Amino acid sequence: MNRIGLVAGEASGDLIAAQALSQLGQDRSIALMGLGGPALQAIGMNCWESSDRLAVRGYVEVLAHLPGLLRLRRQLVERFADADLNLFLGVDAPDFNLGLAARLRQRGLRTAHLVSPSIWAWRADRLSGIEQAVDTMLCLFPHEPALYAKTRTQAVFVGHPLADRIPKVIDRDQARARLGLSSNKAVLAVLPGSRSSEIVALGERFLSVAIQMRSSHQVVVPAASSTVARQIMALPSWRQAESVGVQLLAPTPPNELSASYQAMQAADLALLASGTATLEAVLHGLPMVIAYRVPALTYWLMKRKALVQRIGLPNLLLQQDLVPEFIQQDCEPAPLIGALRSLADDQPSQAQMRQAFGDLHDQLAQGCAGRVAQALGAML
Repeated sequence: MNRIGLVAGEASGDLIAAQALSQLGQDRSIALMGLGGPALQAIGMNCWESSDRLAVRGYVEVLAHLPGLLRLRRQLVERFADADLNLFLGVDAPDFNLGLAARLRQRGLRTAHLVSPSIWAWRADRLSGIEQAVDTMLCLFPHEPALYAKTRTQAVFVGHPLADRIPKVIDRDQARARLGLSSNKAVLAVLPGSRSSEIVALGERFLSVAIQMRSSHQVVVPAASSTVARQIMALPSWRQAESVGVQLLAPTPPNELSASYQAMQAADLALLASGTATLEAVLHGLPMVIAYRVPALTYWLMKRKALVQRIGLPNLLLQQDLVPEFIQQDCEPAPLIGALRSLADDQPSQAQMRQAFGDLHDQLAQGCAGRVAQALGAML
């Protein structure tokens, strides 16, 4: 029996870890334990805690939760050390998992980490710490393994799970019919984020854009969760948005296509908060505008550690300023509306985005779960 300890940081990490370990379990007997979510529990993992404990983002926001997170990490070090593990796998959540992996590696345990930290974009000083913590780094993007070439950490490109899940060819008319949208008028998807803090920072601004864009577009606002849906409906501008026909898409059950994916499949354009949703839009071939705001102190700290000026994953991965970005004080309704209207009228720019996004989709669709399973199997 191969005993694997793991900590999956968020829902996306829970899902890809479950898919990979399910494949690994077909070839050998494994026992899983640690922190995970419903997908890992469904394949038989003994979850000591929910991965929701790690769903904290940003410098300032983490401070309030820091004592509890440090206590949890100390507890996990002891529990994993007592569990006679063959391997520890950290999935995302690098600020938590790399420290945990380093302590376990000091005790002689082999360690792997799935989802390389974005050392190519900011905080490159983490590389030496990663080398001390991780035997094998499983990278989602093709340019990342080269960053580890001068370290003792073996880095393997495994592809991106989203590129495997999202079809490259999408029937937009069918997607619009599903949402009761007309095929004769353009659709704008507005995604202000999946976290409560993002709705606070971006919700009113994004709704103002939605209201103004309603004259030329059908507008859908998918809610990532019931909590986010309630937040959006509580915003001062929501009643006006609803009155002009802005459509809020309720969150869907886990076994159904998410509201965000339904919106992206139906849309011609999108306005999105910076984050994973921008990569999902890329994989849907969806031209977009990216915006983001964080607390001033968080932004100042992030800027000090940043190696690049771009924030959006599409521009970072393509290494060009293809997608318009509006950060902090630039993230206001007027410039966002201007950028969206300009993009809506610029067919060559839309075609350029779709071509670049399609090429990126091809690079990332590598059968991620199978590659992760293969790499982990080689470590057992």
